[in-house]
Amino acid sequence: MRHSRTSRKAVLAATIGLGFAAALGAVPTASAAPAPVGNSASYAAYERSQENQDANRAFFEAVQRSVAEQRAANPGVLAVTVTYNTRNAPSFRSQIASSTQIWNSSVSNVKLQEVSSGGNFSYYEGNDSRGSYASTDGHGRGYIFLDYRQNQQYNSTRVTAHETGHVLGLPDHYSGPCSELMSGGGPGTSCQNPYPNSTERSRVNQLWANGLAASGLGTKG
Repeated sequence: MRHSRTSRKAVLAATIGLGFAAALGAVPTASAAPAPVGNSASYAAYERSQENQDANRAFFEAVQRSVAEQRAANPGVLAVTVTYNTRNAPSFRSQIASSTQIWNSSVSNVKLQEVSSGGNFSYYEGNDSRGSYASTDGHGRGYIFLDYRQNQQYNSTRVTAHETGHVLGLPDHYSGPCSELMSGGGPGTSCQNPYPNSTERSRVNQLWANGLAASGLGTKG
């Protein structure tokens, strides 16, 4: 449960990877930071890193740009809908559906909606020693990669809901308790909670209030 690197070189690498993925039906490739090794000190160090902070913002802004494109023709609509597709993550459709239901029942200013193709972001699945992560393809689109092994070690719906939290603008907070969704793998494999707490719910509603995210204002404040 962590982000990939979002430097210019990494975005280029991700763009190339996704281009080949579309042609070959493979998982997008992205340059990434080393994943935390599973202890509190390593999670805390990664959370505080500039790389992780930049990644959090870059991914959310990529989703915002994508949503803004779709909303341009309807500037007066206050409700924000973020669309996604699961074509490349068939093994996790149940967990994705559960995490979508959790978020849609937890917040009111933004809704997640599945589409058959395209969308503001996509889910992918596969094997990656770095674990699950959220990244950008360099074209204003985001994707979430779900790693098989990590989803066997941790509560899979929690992993999916955590990564989806990044779509909605929440950063990692590995030092938080199990009751905090964005603490991710910090509390350990025994943590089974897939729900955002009241602070996380409020933050997402604030970020997407009155459709401000569509104009890029949702990241302020």
